Amino acid sequence: MGDAHVVVEIADRVAVLTLNRPEALNAFSGQMGRELGAAYGACDADDGVRAVVVTGAGRAFCAGADLTPRGDTFAAPGEGFTASPISPPAWDVRKPVIAAINGHAIGIGLSLAMQCDLRLVAEDAKLGFVHVRRGVIPDVHAHWTVPRTVGFARAADLLLTGRTFRGAEAAELGLVNRACPAEEVLPAALELARDIAEHTAPVSVALSKRLLWASPVLDRDEIARLETEYHRHVMGTADAREGVLAYLERRAPDWQLSPTADLPPGPREPRP
Repeated sequence: MGDAHVVVEIADRVAVLTLNRPEALNAFSGQMGRELGAAYGACDADDGVRAVVVTGAGRAFCAGADLTPRGDTFAAPGEGFTASPISPPAWDVRKPVIAAINGHAIGIGLSLAMQCDLRLVAEDAKLGFVHVRRGVIPDVHAHWTVPRTVGFARAADLLLTGRTFRGAEAAELGLVNRACPAEEVLPAALELARDIAEHTAPVSVALSKRLLWASPVLDRDEIARLETEYHRHVMGTADAREGVLAYLERRAPDWQLSPTADLPPGPREPRP
């Protein structure tokens, strides 16, 4: 794995991105942010990748900011500072991105997971948006991703108190899709990713993901218009025919359309 702070492995059309600072519980670094963004961009551009899994090396997912500088950890930032250092974010990847939260996810570590489409977590993992207990505020679009996931009241509880909680409670709150024993998190995420890679039409998934992430800022009529527009785009295509035939013939589908080549232009959807 060398000096990479994010390791990329691709197999069975699934890319696994591993946050790779296990000696520091995968504490976030500028290098990690750059490498994670680059990995997301590469996965987005590669039609051979149908789903992405993000996990952590060792026993943690990401323990948050690296506190090695102690009192200077959050010193006054220089020119060009951004609280959202992952570019592109996971929601702009045209394939499902699954967070396999194998252990502790604190601060920016949990904020990173919230940018993913699906989240599986270890039942005993320690989680928390602890930023306000460190003299800063939640980051990486957490004030957008968390309320849209669990609602205002629960988001206020998590973001304004900075309290910590376990993976089992995260599932009860609806912050994650599933909690399971730590040793089962990555295998379960890989099983889900492989199922997506084999059985879902890549352009259909990309369009549905686009609408899901845009939905909070589009009204009902605009969603209806876009659903109709996107149906017109996919109906009558080879994949629309293949999906039905594969189901009726009880075989794996052979998808033909490409997210990089066959998506319609995106509407000017407001971005957070």
